[in-house]
Amino acid sequence: MIRKALFAALALASVGLAPLSQAQTARNEPLWQAVTAEKQPALDTLRDLVNFESGSGDREGLERIAAYVAGRLKALGGEVELIEADMATAYRMHDTPEKTGPMVKATFKGTGNRSVLLIAHMDTVYLKGMLAKQPFRVEGDRAYGLGISDDKSGVAAIIHALTALKKTGFNQYGRITVLINGDEEISSPGSRALLTALGSEHDAVLSCESTSVANDRLSLATSGIAAVTLKVTGRASHAGSAPHLGVNALYELSHQMLQMRDLSKPQQGLKMNWTVANAGTNRNVIPADAVAFADVRVWSVADYDGIEAEVRARAKKQLLPEAKVEVDFVRRRPPLEPTDAAKALAKRAETIYREIGRELTVSSIAEGGGTDAAFASLKAKGPVIERFGFAGFGAHSNDAEYIAISSIEPRLYLLARMVMEVSAR
Repeated sequence: MIRKALFAALALASVGLAPLSQAQTARNEPLWQAVTAEKQPALDTLRDLVNFESGSGDREGLERIAAYVAGRLKALGGEVELIEADMATAYRMHDTPEKTGPMVKATFKGTGNRSVLLIAHMDTVYLKGMLAKQPFRVEGDRAYGLGISDDKSGVAAIIHALTALKKTGFNQYGRITVLINGDEEISSPGSRALLTALGSEHDAVLSCESTSVANDRLSLATSGIAAVTLKVTGRASHAGSAPHLGVNALYELSHQMLQMRDLSKPQQGLKMNWTVANAGTNRNVIPADAVAFADVRVWSVADYDGIEAEVRARAKKQLLPEAKVEVDFVRRRPPLEPTDAAKALAKRAETIYREIGRELTVSSIAEGGGTDAAFASLKAKGPVIERFGFAGFGAHSNDAEYIAISSIEPRLYLLARMVMEVSAR
């Protein structure tokens, strides 16, 4: 027990925090009153955000929502920039657009010495025109809307946590930086470099993806995501009169997919699943071309190397030697891996949540989804923690996405108090 206590104290010291005393567990009344007053304004902001259609490919919509978010952060006293990604140096993937959505960066300067980075994203997976059929609405404790959980919840949480801090007069931070990007749903090709750079410059990163209505939690880990493209080139021929003169790309593709069906190791977070396949042009033609796509998830960066090597090795074992087999393995997003600093700060978050009579779950196991917290963590010296948004459900669904209205006050309190804890000396 003594060794565990000493370890915890050292871990807290590594992020500039002293161990908590019993006297520090009382609720911060001025802050609680401030976040309580922000409940309806936060709901109004969520309505405004949902009413902007901002799919990752909707440049016009992303420009409108970025202007709105920039205006809100400027009104709070932030030095605001609208930043365009340099697409010449952006990370290119098969679905990377010619131009991604703009980023909103806001800087707040205080009287202290420590710095906090708050991140969220304003783009969604939904197509332009869907808002008319799925408008913002409130039913009981649920506020519905496209993208309201993923991740307009996080944008609203940042705006109103900062509002609550301003109302209490708290400015004992050195710097608070807010970055809201518009390309997260397509793996952040334009914003990932800035996320990594800012993560390295700050003492802590608090990422504001939504938490779950089923499990009020923070996450210390998220999955890495990769994509495999398997392309087979054969030779076309008449399927009836001369099938023997062809090289059936579909046969080879099927062989390749089947021989790679056992690469998943779910117990260690490694998953590879074939999800899309296409072959051929006509019923009576031996297919000359075939392609398949697989989704890969990992818990650690090291797992990427192993599974990529295995995929490439197996692809060399062909059914049809005359076929040409090409493999493209693209690492779309790194995993966020737990660190001692993140675990120590998460312990502080658990204590903070108890100030308002709530219990917080801290998860060190990735659930399958990937987030921008991983990019921010790549060169980070301090803790990186995910899921400071409101409690949500139904992300990426067409008619079931909502946030729990009752989660607004406790989540605003948690985020604001965490900023206070990290920032104040």
